[in-house]
Amino acid sequence: MANHSPQRFKTRLYYALLAAGGLVAMMGLYAAHMMEKYGHIITGMNNQIVWGMPHVFAIFMIVTASGVLNIASIGSVFGKAVYKGRAPLAGMLSIALLAGGLAVLMLDLGRPDRIIVAATHFNLTSVFAWNIVLYSGLFTFVAIYTWTLLERRMNRWIKPAGLVVFAWRIILTTGTGLIFAFLVARQAYASAILPPMFLIMSFTWGLAVFHVVQSAMYTWNNRIQDPVILKRMKNLLGIFVLGTLYMVAVYHLSNLYFAKQTAFEHFILLSGGIYPWLFWSGYVVLGSLLPLLLIYHPSLGKPKFVVLASLMVIVGSFSLLYVFIIGGQAFPLDIFPGYEVTSTFWDGQIGQYQPSLYEFLLGFGGLAIAFLITTIGVHALNFMPPEQTPQRV
Repeated sequence: MANHSPQRFKTRLYYALLAAGGLVAMMGLYAAHMMEKYGHIITGMNNQIVWGMPHVFAIFMIVTASGVLNIASIGSVFGKAVYKGRAPLAGMLSIALLAGGLAVLMLDLGRPDRIIVAATHFNLTSVFAWNIVLYSGLFTFVAIYTWTLLERRMNRWIKPAGLVVFAWRIILTTGTGLIFAFLVARQAYASAILPPMFLIMSFTWGLAVFHVVQSAMYTWNNRIQDPVILKRMKNLLGIFVLGTLYMVAVYHLSNLYFAKQTAFEHFILLSGGIYPWLFWSGYVVLGSLLPLLLIYHPSLGKPKFVVLASLMVIVGSFSLLYVFIIGGQAFPLDIFPGYEVTSTFWDGQIGQYQPSLYEFLLGFGGLAIAFLITTIGVHALNFMPPEQTPQRV
């Protein structure tokens, strides 16, 4: 009987998860090696689409790494007791997701060995250089913040550390949005709406990922989440989904207001092939409307429906990023309005892009790194959120 005990089964499952995550991570490293050896010619990227599928994965993980800290900020900075016990898990998830996202970014570079140059020679006029400081700073501050949460002797520093992390993650997500907002070489970008849009997207995606991980932990430990707490977090996710949908709508409506952007919006929303399909079906319907139905329908408040809604939000986020990042590059820049421009470099032509297997392997490899850090972290340390009775909420 001992061989079939629940604890022994959990141990075997834990090592099986580590093996599966390690295998996917190794496949990602293999893809990076092949891209380094043969160049980006083996991918779907080209001179027009220079940010491919790996950037979709990387931006998702980096933005989510910032947003998942919203759980910790609500508890430590704003004093909401419901969220305080979940702050350590939020901190660990932030570190895991940021590590996975940056791994994809570095391995997707044409010369990843040159990263040391970018890390030691700063061009302070470049938003990319700013983000190197912001990413490394988030690692440091979140690690210190998580230490103050887990070490009883450091508990008096929780709120100051939480305030620093709160401010830093807002700045980091703003910086990520500014990467695109300052990029005037693509008509899809160069908009002041992008930084706040990325900020609300981070809240939504971070909470969705947190719901999925927390649900897995409760299932693993045979525990049931307090329905009062579940309702609060579920409703908060709904508000964030609505906020993201609103900001995306404002972004496109503001583009439609300008005549020079009409052709781009027609391409993205109606005539662009896979891009309108992903936007309307993947993001609007699957990633927004259906999750809102699951969240707010009076008879669908069970944990499994909240997890399903969160998974839909995550799928919708990838659809939105694919349309935004790749679709934004595919549409040609109108350098000379009112004139037709042609050359041997395909000026004025819609960019063609077909992601390769190597790109998907690299992206999933980054997710596997985040998965491994999370799995080991929740196994080795006490990240299980302590439930509270409704009277203490």
